[in-house]
Formats: sequence, C-alpha cells, structure tokens
Amino acid sequence: MNIVIYIAVMAGVTYLIRMLPLTLFRKKIKSRFLRSFLQYIPYTVLSAMTFPAIFYSTGNVITAAVGTIAALITAFFGLPLIVVAVAAAGAALAAGLFI
Repeated sequence: MNIVIYIAVMAGVTYLIRMLPLTLFRKKIKSRFLRSFLQYIPYTVLSAMTFPAIFYSTGNVITAAVGTIAALITAFFGLPLIVVAVAAAGAALAAGLFI
C-alpha cells in the first residue's frame, strides 16, 4: 500500500511542476533579463547533471579529464557526435593504459 502512496505523490509533484508555470505566467514575459535568464536554464541544468557524471565515470579523475578534453577539442572543430564520443572514449582508454 505504501508504494501506491509514493507513486501518487510523485505523480502529483511531477504534474504540479509542469502545470504551475503554465497557470501562473499567462502573459508574455517582457523583461529581457528574465527571458535571457530562463533561456539558459536548460543548458545549466544539463551541465550540472552531466559534468559530475563524466568525472566519476571511469573511476579515475585523470582519465576522465583526458577524455573530456578530447571531447571538447573534437567538438570545438565541429566533428560529428559519434566522432566526439569515440575520441573521448579512446582518449580515456589510452590514458587508463598509461596511468
């Protein structure tokens, strides 16, 4: 019976998070500062969730940093995502073999 209560509470919280902004902010937001602030929130949240996972993924911070640097360099040059992922994994693997 407790599991049903947990699921109902999670469903209610999830619904409220999505419903409240739609009901509270019916007018268009005119503040340029607030609009630009809200525009960057998805990128900020994604970064906050991704970067800790990156640095703890290999079990060694040095190999994870090498892989991250390789990914950043290949992404900077506009290479496809599969190339970036393979370069990051390869660099982390190579760093792990030498460390």
